[in-house]
Amino acid sequence: MPTTAARATVDSCELSERAHRVRQRSLALIRGLSAEDMQVQVAEHASPTKWHLAHTSWFFERFILTQETPGYRVFHADFDYLFNSYYVTAGSMHPRGQRGFLSRPGIDDVLAYRQHVDDALQDLLASPLTPALRQLVELGLHHEQQHQELLLTDIKQVLAANPLEPALRTRNAPRVSTPPPALAFLDGPEGVCEIGHAGDAFAFDNEGPRHRVFLHSHRLANRLVTNAEYRDFIRDGGYDDPALWLSDGWALKCDAGWQRPLYWDSLLETEFTLAGRQPIDPHAPATHLSFYEADAYARWAGARLPTEAEWELAAAASLPESGLGLDTGDWHPTGGDDSTGMQQLFGQCWQWTASAYSPYPGYRPPAGAIGEYNGKFMCNQMVLRGSSCATPDGHARTTYRNFFYPSDRWQFSGIRLAH
Repeated sequence: MPTTAARATVDSCELSERAHRVRQRSLALIRGLSAEDMQVQVAEHASPTKWHLAHTSWFFERFILTQETPGYRVFHADFDYLFNSYYVTAGSMHPRGQRGFLSRPGIDDVLAYRQHVDDALQDLLASPLTPALRQLVELGLHHEQQHQELLLTDIKQVLAANPLEPALRTRNAPRVSTPPPALAFLDGPEGVCEIGHAGDAFAFDNEGPRHRVFLHSHRLANRLVTNAEYRDFIRDGGYDDPALWLSDGWALKCDAGWQRPLYWDSLLETEFTLAGRQPIDPHAPATHLSFYEADAYARWAGARLPTEAEWELAAAASLPESGLGLDTGDWHPTGGDDSTGMQQLFGQCWQWTASAYSPYPGYRPPAGAIGEYNGKFMCNQMVLRGSSCATPDGHARTTYRNFFYPSDRWQFSGIRLAH
């Protein structure tokens, strides 16, 4: 039987290897981007690629290396201001909507910053860690994985805003369009059930505590809404019928001129993807939809959106915790298959739920600046469940609570119906 010291050494080695993989994946994502691509910011919510690469390094430097490594030398004193995101208790920060103004530091400086942080992090991980420090490193790695998905959705907005519509990656072969199974609604559990994270594996603080909920009789759709089905909603006047829309959603739709999903053309024939403009696959899940659009579609279809508890229990009964990623490098939803049961829970689109993002019973945010990670955002946002085609492998869980404002549509967000 290995000693405690031996187990700690193995754990540190595994964590070191995983840290290297996660950090290298961020660099792999920017392959093919120019320095100019990584500078641009086209919306306040969508940060430049260069900023993502620096901010994820700042997280390790600010919360781990400067606290746990005696004699650690910060790479640049001003980076603490430039690359803090929203941690108010950690200090002041550059305005979010002006991150694209930062022509300096350049990408070479940012990559040097990453290497500086990586070297110090690997030195730290060469020794056994306390449980609290290991948990903090785990948080930093999952934080970076979150930003890997944001990096892709943000650069997609940048490339789509360019009249040339350049691709991040070109496809080696045309996609094969696979018809999904017929839409069916599967019974979910009724009565008192438990949801939320429990156990020693990593989870964000907002995934717990595990607690009881009461569920009424309900049914969830076996798959996501397809492009063809959503196109029927558009052609049936769904964007012009105020009876289908929540008041705030209708006002926003009118002000913004929404008539179709983000990235679709006006003829409803093509959509912009990270592989450039492509024909819309009628069998693939509809994506880049706001909560308001998802809710309006559900009402048009004579259905509703599921609650997050209904979704979590359906996922827990359908799939194991392992193998939930779909990190193919194509980063676009695909069609279904001919299997039975609950499909497309993970690896296609995040799925809007009818649940407001709020704390679970008994939730307490961690002390200090890290406590700002999730808890302070529990207002005016909606929960999405599952994972998307851009979610890194190993980052999905049945208890994962993603959250965005109901107006947000630049993420890979889609629709699962419920009754």
